[in-house]
Amino acid sequence: MSTYDVAALRAQFPALNAGYAHFDAPGGSLTPQPVADAVAAALTAPLANRGSVTAAERNADRIVLDARGAMADLLAADPGGIVFGRSMTALTFDLGRTLATGWAPGDEIVVSRLDHDANIRPWLLAAQASGARVRWAEFDPQTGELSADAFAAVLSPRTRLVAVTAASNLIGTRPPVRAIADLAHEVGALVHVDGVHLTAHAAVDVDALGADFYACSPYKFLGPHLGVLAADPALLEMLRPQKLLPSTDAVPERFELGTLPYELLAGVTAAVDFLAGIAGTGPTRRDRLVTSMAAVEEHEDRLRARIEAALADLPVTVYSRAAHRTPTLLIDVPGRETADAYAFLAGRGINAPAGSFYALEASRWLGLGDTGALRIGLAPYVDDADVDRLIEGLGEFCQTSPT
Repeated sequence: MSTYDVAALRAQFPALNAGYAHFDAPGGSLTPQPVADAVAAALTAPLANRGSVTAAERNADRIVLDARGAMADLLAADPGGIVFGRSMTALTFDLGRTLATGWAPGDEIVVSRLDHDANIRPWLLAAQASGARVRWAEFDPQTGELSADAFAAVLSPRTRLVAVTAASNLIGTRPPVRAIADLAHEVGALVHVDGVHLTAHAAVDVDALGADFYACSPYKFLGPHLGVLAADPALLEMLRPQKLLPSTDAVPERFELGTLPYELLAGVTAAVDFLAGIAGTGPTRRDRLVTSMAAVEEHEDRLRARIEAALADLPVTVYSRAAHRTPTLLIDVPGRETADAYAFLAGRGINAPAGSFYALEASRWLGLGDTGALRIGLAPYVDDADVDRLIEGLGEFCQTSPT
């Protein structure tokens, strides 16, 4: 596609035939047919452990290398530093345990209240195991902003790692990651960026962000369920993760425990190619991805503006207030149970779930406790008719009486 044609895009998603309006993409996007086809093709072709002798071995090797290349194009990263794992959470736990072997009592790590627990708890547990101290960067609950100054206040020459999200999965805030990374690097710290939420909504350049490690999840951007870690291969060469003795010590394979899910990696490549084809232009896949993601961002921001305009006329509290953010809105209706709004909308074929969505610290910091609120998340396949249904459904809920 040379322009953003949402109707043609939606025709590629079989799940939309069920008739639901999906505002649940932050928890996992729908899957386009080409991705499902790629997974099926890999599973039904000759396939074995990676090698170069048999066709089955060569198929496996090609799938892995293709997926590394695809993710490298998506993230403007080095394919030799692309690590695949069961999930972003699993990869972060593994990385945390590996890095912590070089930490000592008196060392410090910095995490933020804005982050998903997958970019908090692994670091807290790694710090506990090594005797390192944990410092917290706080965000402003009134504006949703997480500033570089919040990190500057807690950095020190003993800081070994800074963990920060590229975009909040709860309220959409996009912190100034590059400014934060620059501060961290000035004191000699490494920077781990949770890119799970951002990667679905904007073009990503890992080096431009200043990320030493960048983690994301393809199932958030139309792909299969697994995790990806991107880093400089030279940095990965310096790390010694626990692994099986006969498994290769080459990078990035030394970080991939056991046989990779080849069929899912085939789906990753297909998902990246699909993204590049949404509205991409240019001679390279990276060029097409950048232009496509710009078009996705424009489409989603337009729909977000429509929703926000409607919310302004409803008796709701909106917690997504940062100046720079993804098309993700967290709301509640004062005096009403968030779960009731969730169920009310679901009964009308509108999927907008409620909860804290594992951003537990952020939910608590906002005063929402562990319950959270209603999250409205946009995706490339959401259209104006979906937004109309959502606005109408929220309006109806606000007019009903509490049960």
